[in-house]
Amino acid sequence: MEVDSTLLTILGVAAGILILTGWVEQIYKGYKTKSLKDVSKFLMIFISAGAILWLIYGIIVEDVFIIGTNVAAIALMMIVLGMKKIYDRKLRG
Repeated sequence: MEVDSTLLTILGVAAGILILTGWVEQIYKGYKTKSLKDVSKFLMIFISAGAILWLIYGIIVEDVFIIGTNVAAIALMMIVLGMKKIYDRKLRG
């Protein structure tokens, strides 16, 4: 089955926006409350590992949407992990 390239572009952009919006909301909520205690470090590690593997896959198949989405996802996850580390330290501190 052949799929129109415009439809593929829309699909790729929509998927990226939906995936990344959740991370932006988490960053905003964490910044506002100064707490990310409910975010599991293990969840973040596994999702980061998955994003890295998807990034490698995207590079191999030369898919700009997979590459872009996962680079952005990794950056946002690093922000969440950094915020979590800072805020958790302040709670213990």
